[in-house]
Amino acid sequence: MHPTTIGLDLAKHVFQVHGVDAAGKLTIRKKLRRSELVEFFKKLPACLVGMEACGTAHYWGRELASLGHDVRLMPPAYVKPYVKRGKNDEVDAEAICEAVTRPTMRFVPIKSAEQQSILMLHRTRDLFVRQRTMLVNSLRGQLAEFGLIAPQGIWRIPELQALAQDTDNSVLPDPARACAELIMMQIEDLQAKIKTIERTLMARHRANEMSLRLATIPGIGVITATAMVATVVDASAFKSGRHFAAWIGLVPQQNGTGGKVHLGRISKKGEPYLRRLLVLGATAVVRYARNKPDFAGWVNALLARRPARVVTVAVANKLARIVWAIMQRGGSFRERSFGIA
Repeated sequence: MHPTTIGLDLAKHVFQVHGVDAAGKLTIRKKLRRSELVEFFKKLPACLVGMEACGTAHYWGRELASLGHDVRLMPPAYVKPYVKRGKNDEVDAEAICEAVTRPTMRFVPIKSAEQQSILMLHRTRDLFVRQRTMLVNSLRGQLAEFGLIAPQGIWRIPELQALAQDTDNSVLPDPARACAELIMMQIEDLQAKIKTIERTLMARHRANEMSLRLATIPGIGVITATAMVATVVDASAFKSGRHFAAWIGLVPQQNGTGGKVHLGRISKKGEPYLRRLLVLGATAVVRYARNKPDFAGWVNALLARRPARVVTVAVANKLARIVWAIMQRGGSFRERSFGIA
């Protein structure tokens, strides 16, 4: 008898399949090599396939969906409670098969290849920025040992380079100067690569209507807008803007019982990259609001009674809610939606 529900435990080379029929009776339990997976599902009638939203899950989701199967991805943390005991591929596949049938289970929309390519641009840029920061810190620290110091900021690096080139050999020996030049070459190469990626992101941004509408929100630019469009496949998957902000990790943790609920610090669950971008954008909004009392007066009212970082997170939360409203309901940013008189 053919299975109606399948739990597929993904791996690099060996995949585990666990299938049950409409009555929940086990019909398939087997291991498959990567090269055998597509052929196996081609021979099956259309069925419900559950997978954890982990590495390669979106690729396999697209592949199996193209064969007519109903593919659903689930966060691994939501599958874990269905593991009976122990930890192996067979147990995991069985847990996935059971979890995918739960009516209250939350699913992850499958991303397209285009969306994943945009996210790869973001991850590559983020990697290069981190590497550039490491090189700049190394250069500053090592030249400081010779008394060569320039003001902070990535745009001040040419001043540090000029100091290293113009300093006498008695202060900066030739071996140290050669090392500084090698680091500077690496920094310049990364700068060029980052600019190339940013030009590509700008082109994608200009070609995407949703991204252009998101960029009308204060504190959200090209990087954040393109990241939102590539990450959030379907805004209707979230019931409200608060659910969207909670998914990003910008709402307080709740801890309570007996009707008494205590709010703690923000959960930091969900999507860390989007949360970081929103907090950076909110920082710029708070800084601007301080100099413009007529802009978002509620921000200055919060600053009068709360620390600046608490206000920044509150603004980031509001930005996330506005993003969800625009993605779900259409339109673009309106000043009154940000509390502007």
